[in-house]
Amino acid sequence: MEPKIKPSTEKKFDDYMANLKKLKNRDDQNISEEGLVVHSEEAIWLDSKVTGNPAEIGLLLNIPTKSMEFYLQKIPPGGSSDLQRHVHESIHYVLHGSGYSEIGNQTVQWSKGDFIYTPPWIWHRHYNDGAEAVEMLLVENSRLMDGLQGNRRDSLGNISFREAFKEYFE
Repeated sequence: MEPKIKPSTEKKFDDYMANLKKLKNRDDQNISEEGLVVHSEEAIWLDSKVTGNPAEIGLLLNIPTKSMEFYLQKIPPGGSSDLQRHVHESIHYVLHGSGYSEIGNQTVQWSKGDFIYTPPWIWHRHYNDGAEAVEMLLVENSRLMDGLQGNRRDSLGNISFREAFKEYFE
């Protein structure tokens, strides 16, 4: 039996059927995705004038993931990120340098080779207290949250957690 479809719904139905066919043929190993290898030189670097974050953020837009976002982040000696929170989870992998992070009411030290986990909706800020620039790879599940229309990001700017939330330290 052929389903009755309103003309205004035809495109949505066609898209649904195309996706259903794609899901049923998941064993097809023909890859058409570009971006299986993305070189760090492809990063598009944004500074504080664009992001409001004192750290530089390198966008890796050619990675074809549907649920994760990848960034490069650079923090100069003596610099920091902004105090921010977001609904998605994030993990920073330290490529170079050392420093510390305020994550909620905790302060944690890190250096090259460490992973820094930031839970959802927790205020956090990363600091470079070393003599060399910090470089980190950042992985977030922000694309997943975007797809669910549940993502949100807030910034309090260049203020420490201790300054912003004195009540946690009284």
